[in-house]
Amino acid sequence: MCAHVLVAEDDEKQAELIRRSLLAEGHTATVVHDGATALVTARRLRPDLLVLDLMLPVLDGFGVCRELRGDDGELDVPVVMLTARSGEDDLLLGLGLGADDYLTKPYSPRELMARIRTVLRRSGRGTGVRGDDPAVRAAGLSVDPVRHEVRCDGAPVDVTPAEFQILLAMAAEPERVFTRRQLLRCTRGIDRSSTERAVDVHIMNLRRKIEADSRRPVRLLTVFGVGYKLSGRL
Repeated sequence: MCAHVLVAEDDEKQAELIRRSLLAEGHTATVVHDGATALVTARRLRPDLLVLDLMLPVLDGFGVCRELRGDDGELDVPVVMLTARSGEDDLLLGLGLGADDYLTKPYSPRELMARIRTVLRRSGRGTGVRGDDPAVRAAGLSVDPVRHEVRCDGAPVDVTPAEFQILLAMAAEPERVFTRRQLLRCTRGIDRSSTERAVDVHIMNLRRKIEADSRRPVRLLTVFGVGYKLSGRL
């Protein structure tokens, strides 16, 4: 079962942990950090599931859920709510607004993934979209988080574990600009001594492997003053 999941979580570290857990399960993920952006992104992308933190800036999770459920049924996306508040009133309000499940912080990533699997199965979402193929595809690349394989224009590419995690993150969100710090977080647990400058080395090595001319990249692009992105136009 493969699905596209929208994660609305204002804590960047927590959001990154959820994103990486989803990718490891074979899903794709888009991350936003406030309620207003979550609402716009949900209407634009029409995800298979929304992981929604209640304590979001701009518009809280209750407001997001209320708006989505008020869209005349046009966007009937399943919602898993996350909250640090465990009061019964919050639980009842969240479920009353149409949340499909409710998880109180702190929680384990394994428990969240199990809840997501259950909600996707119950809702019938994420099934048959990519069949049994968990690979993430963009810019002529195929990145398979289950087999831990990368292909470029159909040809296998040997990458290091850190390069794989960076490429998986970028392929899941083509055209998103990642800062070096964000990409470095993708490699945490692989090389704890890495610095942001190590990301430049990983990008340089990846370009040698996936670009026809690493000096004139068309896939893995530099966004000067910000970071890097994977083109979604190939």
